[in-house]
Amino acid sequence: MAFLPGVSWRNVQAGAIAAAAFPLVAALGRTWTWRVDGAHHYDALVSTGRPPILALWHGRILPATLYWRGRGVVAMTSRNFDGEWIARLMARFGFRAARGSTSRGGARALVQLRRELAAGHTSAFTVDGPRGPAGIAQRGAVWLAGATGHQVLPFHIEADRYWLARSWDRGMIPKPFSTVAIAIGEPFGVEGTEEGLLELRRQELEERLALLRRRCDALLRGEASAAD
Repeated sequence: MAFLPGVSWRNVQAGAIAAAAFPLVAALGRTWTWRVDGAHHYDALVSTGRPPILALWHGRILPATLYWRGRGVVAMTSRNFDGEWIARLMARFGFRAARGSTSRGGARALVQLRRELAAGHTSAFTVDGPRGPAGIAQRGAVWLAGATGHQVLPFHIEADRYWLARSWDRGMIPKPFSTVAIAIGEPFGVEGTEEGLLELRRQELEERLALLRRRCDALLRGEASAAD
């Protein structure tokens, strides 16, 4: 099968997957009821002109895409086929992509994210992506914070009813008409890019995400649900 110059079969497939998934994901998201805690942390950073570096687990990409849609967030996505169709799907929700990962094109993507932050655009990292292990943060987000002076803003999402994908990240897909909780933590800075400091902040990021998971569980139980 022949394609236009510069158009690969992989790109055609990725575009088709994104086009088919978009109306389904959008319709699914419209059925969810959100419980939100900590949104003021994001609003405060954006209002200063110093947008944050969002940090989440890879397994929460789908609900995160629905929550952060339409804000011009620039997300780091891998250069493999999954990263291609995910980037195209996210673009339909108002995201832009910096293509790269810890194994392919990561340095180039980090350079792009530095430019995007300087231009006033929020960036986003799935901190255990693109290959895992799940729940173990890589250093990309904290390095970017140390290199730019922008703060890391961790968040987590849980749902009361959901499916789990059979992928390495056990991706969560909230079921129709489920309640979805997002807990956005306090931002934190990184004072440089020295090796030992990055490791300390990487561990701190994991600890903060664990606390936010417990906060989501509390929100789903109806404990001190926030209105912001």
